[in-house]
Amino acid sequence: MKSIKPGRGPSMQGFVGSIFSIIFGIFWTFMTFSITQDSPFPGTQIFPFFGLIFIGFGIFQAIYHYKNATGKDRMSIVDIVDENEEKDPLNARFHRNEGEKFCPHCGTNVQTNFRFCPSCGKAL
Repeated sequence: MKSIKPGRGPSMQGFVGSIFSIIFGIFWTFMTFSITQDSPFPGTQIFPFFGLIFIGFGIFQAIYHYKNATGKDRMSIVDIVDENEEKDPLNARFHRNEGEKFCPHCGTNVQTNFRFCPSCGKAL
């Protein structure tokens, strides 16, 4: 049975983009802090914190994409592999009963002995 996995290339591109986001956040924070530190207008000191938000999101995305690019069990819609190559993480995460799995076409719970999906009718 085929399962949908993420491509390592798009995940590595996302990792590199996240690094650029972190660098931009650091640049933004220092630049806006130096511009707004002596500002006579109240509330302008909040602008450097947007850079910290960029840095935080960048770190989160970098970890996520790096794990996707290098991990064995990963999720995306890019690579389709056989189950003997890699287990389907959705089956592992949402596995309720031992005799159930998910249809790779529509995502419906099906029993392991089913040859066709009862929802979409496609061959398993």
